[in-house]
Amino acid sequence: MSDAQSSHTNRFERRSYRVRFENSQGIALAGIIDRPVRPADNAPSLESTAVPVAVFSHCFTCSKDLKAITRISRFLAETGIAVLRFDMTGLGGSDGEFSQTNFSTNLSDLTSAIEFANESIGPVTALIGHSFGGAASLAVAAGMPGRVQHTLSATLRDQISAVVSIAAPSDTQHLAALLTRLNPKLSESDQGDVVIGGRTWTITRQMLDDFRSHQLPDHLNRVRARVLAFHSPVDQTLGYDHALRIAGLIEDEQGLPGCSLITLSGADHLLTDDVRDADYVAELTANFLKRYASQ
Repeated sequence: MSDAQSSHTNRFERRSYRVRFENSQGIALAGIIDRPVRPADNAPSLESTAVPVAVFSHCFTCSKDLKAITRISRFLAETGIAVLRFDMTGLGGSDGEFSQTNFSTNLSDLTSAIEFANESIGPVTALIGHSFGGAASLAVAAGMPGRVQHTLSATLRDQISAVVSIAAPSDTQHLAALLTRLNPKLSESDQGDVVIGGRTWTITRQMLDDFRSHQLPDHLNRVRARVLAFHSPVDQTLGYDHALRIAGLIEDEQGLPGCSLITLSGADHLLTDDVRDADYVAELTANFLKRYASQ
């Protein structure tokens, strides 16, 4: 971490620990909570309460342990923001079959994570999502229903006052199209394999059909939380036009722009080519959440 960040993080020590909780289908999901602890020289070494609480969703086929997600979450905890980062069904340390998941199950998993964090850490006031996890975060904040009948209650949704998206898509249809380009046989088969990030993944027809069924752009104007969107104009995985679309569709109650767009010049999709990109996102996110997600 940079010297500037090191001086910024000295206010809190961090405690990180693993957790498990069930989604609405009874499947065990794995998570890590990074939470702030008061330094011993300022106060008793107890976990801080009354701090912003955020739930962090990862990208398609990623996990909570992605280097950028880990780095950002730990930094946020060291600046006084508690974070639950978790694995979606069938990924990372979570149970279940990835091939049986879709965007609807992602929304349900995120809802379960918010409910768990709300009970175990404190009121969830922020959502953070990378790539497809950013789309899920925006969808949940907008109250968009999935095909799995498990949606966030209005009470918990109203608590969410800030959403941070990192290289997020503005729709879900693009992913179905991308997967079909990677394996054209998916257009006529019930399932097929694609290689993403050097690993082989089984993609099913139900997954693609679900991706095609959602109309996220129609719901983005229902997001009432403040939104901060990060995107790189040279992102080779997802075009910058998605960020422009998100920023253009999100408005506040007065019809004014409700999304701040930060251009990550030169950054890659996973924020791994240069660690300073993840550090930059972490610091701006911390300031944004301190402004809009504090209780």
